[in-house]
Amino acid sequence: MKRFGDFTAVDGVSFSVPAGTVLGMLGPNGAGKTTTVRMMTTLSAPTSGTARINGFDVHDDPDAVRRSMGLTGQAATVDELLTGRENMRMIGGLYGIGRKALKERTEQLLHQFSLTDAGDKTVREYSGGMRRRIDLAVSLIAAPPVLFLDEPTTGLDPHSRNELWDVLRGLVAAGTTLVLTTQYLEEADQLADRIVVIDAGRIIAEGTPLELKTQAGAASLITTVTHPADLQAARTVLRTVVDDVFIDEHARTLTVPAGGLADLTRVAALLDESGIAIDDLGLSRPSLDDVFLSLTGHKADRTVTTTDSDSVSEEGASA
Repeated sequence: MKRFGDFTAVDGVSFSVPAGTVLGMLGPNGAGKTTTVRMMTTLSAPTSGTARINGFDVHDDPDAVRRSMGLTGQAATVDELLTGRENMRMIGGLYGIGRKALKERTEQLLHQFSLTDAGDKTVREYSGGMRRRIDLAVSLIAAPPVLFLDEPTTGLDPHSRNELWDVLRGLVAAGTTLVLTTQYLEEADQLADRIVVIDAGRIIAEGTPLELKTQAGAASLITTVTHPADLQAARTVLRTVVDDVFIDEHARTLTVPAGGLADLTRVAALLDESGIAIDDLGLSRPSLDDVFLSLTGHKADRTVTTTDSDSVSEEGASA
């Protein structure tokens, strides 16, 4: 529970994250994702409730919590007047890492984040994507088992975003546990093993990306015929499988509800036997945007104004 005066920012948020997995915290601006991270990283105390990070309680042992985790916030925290290597060495020195080990760790991370050639340039010369990568690299200098990422790709172009996603996948493959806050539905779909959907300070749904998509409705099978004249014949064929067939004559498509890949195979065989040429046949599942819309009645990119920059805390969360 987290309150700001009479305003209850969070009410009973609770979740757990198994080691070596990715939890995506999905919600619009103002839903409370950043303050959730602040609670879990000892930057702000919850009004009530607690969290355990890597087995350590944020109330009882905050120093052990901080030793167990890294944090990359929404804005880069590296020093723009220092080079990438100097930033790494400065933070590593604050952690008390020995000189030889710190040098090896710095070079390893610069290589991992494709920043070796830029290591001796000042950070103010870096592109936006490079700044996010050096910020993430700095947060990993002490090799924490748990990493919190608060909207790490905000403001990045698609290429830089994809590069960062690849880096994050590599970290998870090596055993790092990630707690990722995002308002990008594609990002949660790409990276998260499980997702909690937060709206107005509450968790309104949770599950794997596929489980959440299933909640939003059944999959659809979409067939695009080659020749418009075959639309009605294709409709007759599809009616042997399902009752409802939606035709879009302009797009030359027929859409029917589908239970899974078996239906795709069956329809493909029937159309082939009927001699109907098709350009495309695919299974379309609801997107996470459909999930959010069905749960909240609005899109996930809605902007919300609150009394706090991102007002949410958590109760009983662990990673």
